[in-house]
Formats: sequence, C-alpha cells, structure tokens
Amino acid sequence: MSRPVRVLVVDDSALMRKLIPQLLARDSALQVVGTAMDGTFAVSKIADLKPDVVTLDLEMPRMDGLSALREIARTHRVAVIVVSAHTTQGASATFKALSLGAVDFVAKPSGATPEHIEPIAAELIAKIKAAAQAKAPAMAPRWSQPLPRGEKNTSNHRTSPSKVIAIGVSTGGPNALQYVLSQLP
Repeated sequence: MSRPVRVLVVDDSALMRKLIPQLLARDSALQVVGTAMDGTFAVSKIADLKPDVVTLDLEMPRMDGLSALREIARTHRVAVIVVSAHTTQGASATFKALSLGAVDFVAKPSGATPEHIEPIAAELIAKIKAAAQAKAPAMAPRWSQPLPRGEKNTSNHRTSPSKVIAIGVSTGGPNALQYVLSQLP
C-alpha cells in the first residue's frame, strides 16, 4: 500500500480551513498534514511538512496567493491547486496563477457552508490526486527578456507567416507553453 497524498490547505477563512480538510478526509488516499491562514505561513509550513500538494486561496492578508505561489515555485517542488472564488470572478488572476506554476484550479462556491462546498468535493479530490501524480516544475519558468527600449530584433524573420502552428495545452500547460514561446525568435 502506498502512502497517502500529503496536502496542505491554505485559506484565510477559518471555516474553509475546517471544511476543506473534512472533505478530503473522506478519501483514505489523502492526508491533510496542516493548514495555513496566509501565504507567509504556507511557505514556512511547506518546508516543515513537505506536502505533495498545496491547495491555495488567492485572496489572503499579509501574503496573498499569487505572491505565495511565486515564492513556492521559487523555493519548493510541490504541486499547487488554486481553490478560490477568483477562479470564476477574476479569470485573469486564475490565468496568472497557472502561469506562475499552479497545476490546476477549483472554483470555491459563493457560500462558505457545508451545503455549498459539498458539490466541489469530488472535483477537488480528483484534482489533488492528479496533481500529486504530476511533476511540479523544478523552478519558476524562465521568462524571455524584452529588448531594451529603442533596440530592434535583428534576427531573420519573414514579414508574413507562410505556415501556422497551433499548440493546445491543458490545465498545467501554461508553463510549458510560456517556455516554448519564449524560445522562438
């Protein structure tokens, strides 16, 4: 029997820090190893608890989710799933989180009651298990540097494309896509 997937739950809401672990406890393949009320606590707890997956709210005091995600991607090799109301209300925050290294996201229900959070239980459990199987990036993606103001790109390129290449990615693919596109002239 393999060990359970170790999960750290990060949310500023005390109720969500109670409800999410209760949902995850239903699956014996998951083990909540701790909770954190903001990004600052999360980063320090990751070093101590060594979770396989972190569920991360985006809107929190002190260190918000995006800042925490930057720090986590820079210092730890752990899969992160965003669990936030921003996933539906602020799609740009969700895409930013995915580009910073989040593996996936789950939309937090508008009401923070057991009845409202129940519908996301199966989705969250499935995504945590999938994230544990995925390899978290070893480091933050390497971004291409823009040319200094006034300098022109001297690489040979056509003024109009003769062919088109389409690249499709699934959840977790924005990092790979960002890397591939940054390497093109």
